[in-house]
Amino acid sequence: MWLSDQWKDYELLDASGGDRLERWGEHILIRPDPQVIWRTERSHPAWRTPEGRYSRSRTGGGAWDKNSLPPQWEIDYKDLRFRVKPMNFKHTGLFPEQAANWDWMRGKIHAAGREIRVLNLFAYTGGATVACLSAGASVCHVDAAKGMVAWAKENAALSGVSGDHVRWIVDDCAKFVEREIRRGRRYDAIIMDPPSYGRGPGGEIWKLEENLWDFVSLCAGVLSDDPLFVLINSYTTGLAPSVLSYLTESLFTRRHGGRSQAEELGLPVTHSHLALPCGASCRWEK
Repeated sequence: MWLSDQWKDYELLDASGGDRLERWGEHILIRPDPQVIWRTERSHPAWRTPEGRYSRSRTGGGAWDKNSLPPQWEIDYKDLRFRVKPMNFKHTGLFPEQAANWDWMRGKIHAAGREIRVLNLFAYTGGATVACLSAGASVCHVDAAKGMVAWAKENAALSGVSGDHVRWIVDDCAKFVEREIRRGRRYDAIIMDPPSYGRGPGGEIWKLEENLWDFVSLCAGVLSDDPLFVLINSYTTGLAPSVLSYLTESLFTRRHGGRSQAEELGLPVTHSHLALPCGASCRWEK
């Protein structure tokens, strides 16, 4: 498991009965998590005094009880800064477990000793974009949601890395990659965080298990002849990390050499001294 254990402004205080107890900066939140199937005693005092709680509805969806929670605030990870907001479907605009990947990517870019062009697909609010920019890479940030791209721009500005080295693209990721192939553009690194389920611009249904192979195969067409890495993230329950490595070994290692590693991402739980699994990642590197 790759642990994101170097946070100061985020802390997973405890987890029990389907919920996480979290500290985001100075604010305490309770959010549901399907991985938390155990029902240990909620002895941590912060369980009784959250500033915000997201509760699921029996009829689907859910809602925030924000109490005294502000509409947004900022937190730091090392030299990076991000804006946090309670959103629909329990999200805050940041996945803190991804910090382990941010550190890995920054190390790879720093060690490369050359200009690195990064393509970040399904790029959300730009955690990986900001991390790569801070390491000196140029980044093409692509997401279909205009609001998420605007938020990513805010995060880049907060971290002092907005400028000429980033392109902000609001588009369907597959359609964009197809056009980049036709344009002859190539990237030294590709990051992708595809959804478990979604719909394309023409109403096409996306299911990760059915569509990921074709999508990663398409992305292989924009990888440069001297690639640095490919990172694939998955939050689909039941999809083993080794499945992702089979894709990268088949599509990238056979052509470029290199190697793949796939693991669960995890967050340390302060109260229990255990680690909560938070999805899977596969890192292919040349």
